Amino acid sequence: MLIEMKVFGLAVDPVTNTPIVILKDLQEKSALPIWIGLFEASAIATQLEKIRLSRPMTHDLMNDMLKVLEVNVIKVVINDLKNDTFFALIHFTKGRAEVMVDSRPSDAIAIALRADAPIYVDKKVIEKSTDISFSPKRGDINKYTKDQLKEFLENLSPEDFGKYKM
Repeated sequence: MLIEMKVFGLAVDPVTNTPIVILKDLQEKSALPIWIGLFEASAIATQLEKIRLSRPMTHDLMNDMLKVLEVNVIKVVINDLKNDTFFALIHFTKGRAEVMVDSRPSDAIAIALRADAPIYVDKKVIEKSTDISFSPKRGDINKYTKDQLKEFLENLSPEDFGKYKM
């Protein structure tokens, strides 16, 4: 079962300074944190803030190319979680043909935001994510129980996020 989610915000792991994109379902009952790269966080942040740069960045270029080729992004799906690594598929249409392309979730999210396409997460990914083994490289999150972390993520409000500066 797929659950539609939205980008709730970006945060930074305070220990490692690694960016985290936080997705929440539309009813804001479930939250999914995904640790991402700095460049992908920048791509997501510029789109969330509606910042227009003088030259197209990679995800903007991809979006422009898709438009010129008359290829539509219909949705992205974060479809798996293996060994603490998330997997995603970008669903495209060209005419009547639909194709899917494997992607990192951060790239898929950056493209979905530009294409105004919905973001879905497979329910099994949300269930598996409660079993993520948060290692010290991701921050000293081991001091929290999984229930405490889940409660923290689910209770985040927009005020908890400032403007994401790169």
